[in-house]
Amino acid sequence: MVNMSKNLLIVESPTKARTIGKYLGNDFEVIATVGHLRDLPGNKMAVDMKNDFEVEYVVDPKKKKVVDEIIRSARTAKKIFLATDPDREGEAISWHVKWLMENSVYKKSDKNKIDSSLISRVTFHEITKDAIEEAIKNSRDIDMDMVNAQQGRRVLDRVVGYSLSPVLWRKVRRGLSAGRVQSVAVRLICEREKEIQAFKKEKYFKVLAKLNKSGNNFEADLIAVDKKKFFQTQKIKLFDGDYTFSKSIFGKEDEVSQFISNLDKEFTVDKVIGRETHRSPLPAFMTSKLQQAAARKFGWSGKQTMSVAQKLYENGLITYHRTDSVYLSDKAIGEFRKFIGNHYGNEYVSAKVRLYKNTAKNAQEAHEAIRPSKVEITHIEGDLRENKLYEMIWKRAVATQAAGARMEKTVIKLSNRNGDFETNGVRMLFDGFLKITEEKHEDQILPILKEGEKILQSRIDKEEVETNPPPRYSDASLVASLEKQGIGRPSTYAPIISTIQARQYVEKEEGRFLPTALGVATNEFLVKNFPDVLSLPFTAGMEENLDKISLGKMKWKVMMKNFWNKFEKDVKLAENDSERVRVETEKLNEKCPECKEGELVIRVGRFGKFVSCGRFPECKYTAPFKELAGFNCPECGAEGVVKRTKTGRKFFGCFRYPDCKWAGWKKP
Repeated sequence: MVNMSKNLLIVESPTKARTIGKYLGNDFEVIATVGHLRDLPGNKMAVDMKNDFEVEYVVDPKKKKVVDEIIRSARTAKKIFLATDPDREGEAISWHVKWLMENSVYKKSDKNKIDSSLISRVTFHEITKDAIEEAIKNSRDIDMDMVNAQQGRRVLDRVVGYSLSPVLWRKVRRGLSAGRVQSVAVRLICEREKEIQAFKKEKYFKVLAKLNKSGNNFEADLIAVDKKKFFQTQKIKLFDGDYTFSKSIFGKEDEVSQFISNLDKEFTVDKVIGRETHRSPLPAFMTSKLQQAAARKFGWSGKQTMSVAQKLYENGLITYHRTDSVYLSDKAIGEFRKFIGNHYGNEYVSAKVRLYKNTAKNAQEAHEAIRPSKVEITHIEGDLRENKLYEMIWKRAVATQAAGARMEKTVIKLSNRNGDFETNGVRMLFDGFLKITEEKHEDQILPILKEGEKILQSRIDKEEVETNPPPRYSDASLVASLEKQGIGRPSTYAPIISTIQARQYVEKEEGRFLPTALGVATNEFLVKNFPDVLSLPFTAGMEENLDKISLGKMKWKVMMKNFWNKFEKDVKLAENDSERVRVETEKLNEKCPECKEGELVIRVGRFGKFVSCGRFPECKYTAPFKELAGFNCPECGAEGVVKRTKTGRKFFGCFRYPDCKWAGWKKP
């Protein structure tokens, strides 16, 4: 007789398994799948386009031992709980695990088969004892709508990638690959670079008055001349939205100099406006906002942020970190309010429970925003990066239930002949939630002034500046743009950005993305021949369709049929009629040392830039490319060079490597 000894709970991560195992005790065995066990094979499309998009799944050969362990434990388990992550990917992993259990062949005897009625699905958004026990009490069947949404995305991306890549090999360069959403991200970066190059900079001047009353110095900006606004706002249309910039009406130095020379020594106070203003805290983080904040504050990539957040989640410190919701549970809100009252004082607790509305399309209200699992843990010991991210998450979430900050804002309007000036002063009345977030706020105290009063100027400064083009994308702004356009979902932002760097379609320079020559050529070909697939509305529309599938409002195979009917024709047309695109190369103005005829150029290969003969393939001369970084090695004094990791991340090294092994992420 089989010994039905323990319950079996299956998760994705070994760290998560260890954390949960501590809560559940000896009645449970907890096993990790370590990601997907069963997926599309890596060496073929594995989607039968002529047979209703039938999918061929295979077991990952590297996971055979894990599969055997799960099946072996499942055969003797009282009950089996599938507790993979609470999103589409996690739902699909649970479905595959269940399929493996139901279709496993152990012995010919029927009594060794796993009883499907013992298998159920559980989800929780925080790894705490209460949350896990509550989830087990409320186990359910696998949500096939969510599974089908994951299948739809997987099949759609596989079909696009396997259809486009061979065309790129023939028309752009051998070895290239294309992704549905990644290609749109590359297009955003390419389009922005075009807009930057087309932008015409214009010089203009700012005017600043230095004023003094009874030894109290303050400054006032020129805001109008002859009652016309001094700064003129201009708007240009960008590929992904509008970009607004301002310039003053003084475009020439003699104009501003003439204006300043005509001013009197005295300024007149025209109006003093004092009012109290309030500032409320931002909602707790969702995935995209967490990535943006970490990029701005710490300079982290989305991949780095999600890696650190994953560890925090697996160790039970934060709720699930892949979410598009700003919702907080009643339990969490209550704990936050109690904590604020006990540690900061009741005056720091907001008068009413503060709730936030989701702005993300089809945000899943069942999901919570990212918050600490236990409010009492204000910081963590050990890993510095984990503590930095945890504290940022903790402050943002807890502050949502704190009172707003109150400030007294003073606006003083002054005049001098035909010029109107303005200065602003702010004084903190009550810091409120800022005490929790520890945001710095500097008071600017203005002297007490009355209307009609005369103020002496100490001097008038002019500053020459120029209009700036729209900035290149950073990690934060690229995620923000993708989110704004409805492209991608919480779990996809980081992989999108790391993939386009690894494929060398874009590179980072001083924290900003710019397209490589390869990226420009590939984007040009795809936009010309596959305008629908590369358009923002089309890509956002596909995301909406996937959301509909997850809600049971659309069948994934219907979505694929509608897509494939047109896409197949575009692929055939591109294969037969499109022109080959040339990848521009940078010339070094040196003759090839091998053939003596060709000119040396810089090309981009699988492992980065290298030097090649311009007559390739007639001449196959190549040499390593060493990009000078503009500094001397701090160890040996040789010239510093730019290098890249296998994933495309830039770092710095010594020209004399391997004789000198100095390397660093930043210039010394």
